[in-house]
Formats: sequence, C-alpha cells, structure tokens
Amino acid sequence: MATTADIKNGMVIKYNDDLFSIVEFLHVKPGKGPAFVRTKLRSLTSGKVIDNTFNSGVTIYPVRVERRKFQFIYKDEYGYNFMDNESFEQILLNDNLVVMADLMKEGQEVEILINTENDEAISCELPPFVELKVTYTEPGVRGDTANSPKKPATVETGATITVPIFIEQDEVIKVDTRTYAYAERVK
Repeated sequence: MATTADIKNGMVIKYNDDLFSIVEFLHVKPGKGPAFVRTKLRSLTSGKVIDNTFNSGVTIYPVRVERRKFQFIYKDEYGYNFMDNESFEQILLNDNLVVMADLMKEGQEVEILINTENDEAISCELPPFVELKVTYTEPGVRGDTANSPKKPATVETGATITVPIFIEQDEVIKVDTRTYAYAERVK
C-alpha cells in the first residue's frame, strides 16, 4: 500500500476494481482547506481517460508491473501477435489491450506492461514517436500559406493524420503516438 505522496507518472494503480495508469498528476495546496491530488487516469482495460481527485494522504493500491520489449509480428482474427525480443516467446493480445493500433506496423517494437502477480499482459504501448510513410495525400496548393494550412494524409498503416500542406505522397513523417499529431518530416 502507498499514499498519494507516492504518485508518479506511469504508475499503475488499482482503483474501482479496474487497473489505471496515471497519465498526469498535480499536488494542490489551496490557501483554505486540505491539500489534494488532481490526477488523470487511463483505464488499462477500456483505454478511457478520467479525471479524479484524491484527498492528500489517502491510501492507493499500486500494482507491480514490468515493461518488456516486444516486436509486433502480425494481426489475425484472434488479435495482435507479438514476439518477446529476449526469449522469442510469442503472445497474443486482444484488440482492446492494444492502444493506437492503427499507427503500428509489422516489425514495430513496443512495450507491453505485464502484471507481475499473475504474469498477465495488461496493455501495449507504442513508442512516443513512430516513422510512417505517407501513402496518399492531396497535392498542396501553391501560395496557400495563410494561417498554416493543414490537410489529411493516409499513412502506410491506414491511419489518417493531419499534416502541413507541404507534405507530399511517399514522404516519411514522424507521428506523435500520444496525440496522433504530425511532428516532423524525416530526411
């Protein structure tokens, strides 16, 4: 058991009979009244993000997890298949455990969170940025540069990303997996 003073980003806790990962937190000490901790929690079973406020000093129940590197092999009708980079053991994850699967391509290295109590996979996380090839986008209109215009682009995994107007087809771009946002062009 731990208290709200032990909260860190990325920590996994048991709350309301579900497992949540702490996305961000803020200790607040108002001028009047007791201190509290404002948090954003992401459910590891449904992927939903909720806002929650804990009173300062309240007991929380952390879950011990390991982050292991796996490689995405393929997807079939049963789910996503991954291979452990160290033991070459393969595991199968359901669709609901893989967050942002439409940005994942074959051979992609990911981190899978594993509950150490029962050795069960909890969720799959992509790296913060992935490099993807643009397979289709409309050509940019020359001279249309007012207010930094954007356009949709389809990448090799099938996801649609909003990119600046100067991005052309067959270019490789870096995409932020946390926000689905264009980060930069890869040279």
